[in-house]
Amino acid sequence: MKSQPPRDKYFLRSLHQEIDLYDRKLSYLANHVEFASAAERDEAEKKMMTKRATLAETAKMLAATGVEFDPAELPRSFRAPQEAAANTSAT
Repeated sequence: MKSQPPRDKYFLRSLHQEIDLYDRKLSYLANHVEFASAAERDEAEKKMMTKRATLAETAKMLAATGVEFDPAELPRSFRAPQEAAANTSAT
């Protein structure tokens, strides 16, 4: 039987790093990679988005259950809504 990795702050940090990597891969895919057809591009984006969504769901679940994390280590895609909310409440 395969054992699960420990679900601690270090595991969550690794998840955040991997999510950030997928965000960068998706950006690169959208801006620099050429495909033979739009269907191929959509398929590649869909595969990456599915993998990223699974990681994001796990990370959010761990954070919701109380696993501590450093907000500075959040993926940029997670920080954007929080930073926008902080900027609008500060004005």
